[in-house]
Amino acid sequence: MAKGGFNLGGMGGGNMQQLMRQAQKMQQDVQRVQEEVGSSELEYTAGGGAVKAVIYGRKELKSIEIAPECVDPEDIEMLQDLVVAAVNGALQLASDTMENEMNKVTGGINLGF
Repeated sequence: MAKGGFNLGGMGGGNMQQLMRQAQKMQQDVQRVQEEVGSSELEYTAGGGAVKAVIYGRKELKSIEIAPECVDPEDIEMLQDLVVAAVNGALQLASDTMENEMNKVTGGINLGF
């Protein structure tokens, strides 16, 4: 053991405090981004705009809009496919948006969000 205490690989107390402050700021920034993106509304359309899904960034479905001209009683399967495509596209958009915004805050460090 070195005289005077532990040697933290050249990291003095001031450096450790600075590192802790940076970590706390990053944590605050991550929380802010989660709240901002989580409450934002994202939309995705399928079938050339025939079906639109609107979700919140926290991956909660807000609404589905279906253009009247795409409702064909003879082809319900097509409408169902368009709804699924719009919702899945919107969910992927929410994931991508959250990931992009988190990368801005964390500098690309994967923190498991």
